[in-house]
Amino acid sequence: MKKNMTCIVCPIGCQLTVEPKNDGTFEVTGNGCKRGPKYAYAEMTNPTRMIPTTVVIKNAMLPRLPVKTAQPIPKGQIFDAMAAINQVVVEAPIKTGDVVLKNLLGLGIDVVSTRTMNKC
Repeated sequence: MKKNMTCIVCPIGCQLTVEPKNDGTFEVTGNGCKRGPKYAYAEMTNPTRMIPTTVVIKNAMLPRLPVKTAQPIPKGQIFDAMAAINQVVVEAPIKTGDVVLKNLLGLGIDVVSTRTMNKC
């Protein structure tokens, strides 16, 4: 079954057409660079996403700390991941890159801080 998608690897946003072949591969058209077919294959077989969000931080200048997954996680597990991340409460000080949640959902992927926050 033919599928149309917008490539999100770079800012160009090429309109890709992906058509499965009988041998289990995909024919990709519409890409402006070599990364388009790789993105299309991943989207068709195992779509993943990075999760940028926030967690509660205590004793800091702001009430929430921006965080993200260190690597993309399977798209089908985003809601479970958010439920786990929403339980996290950290204490200042925190530095950019500090792990705030190890091994999210047993995936081997950490959630890390994307901002330094000092204690106030």
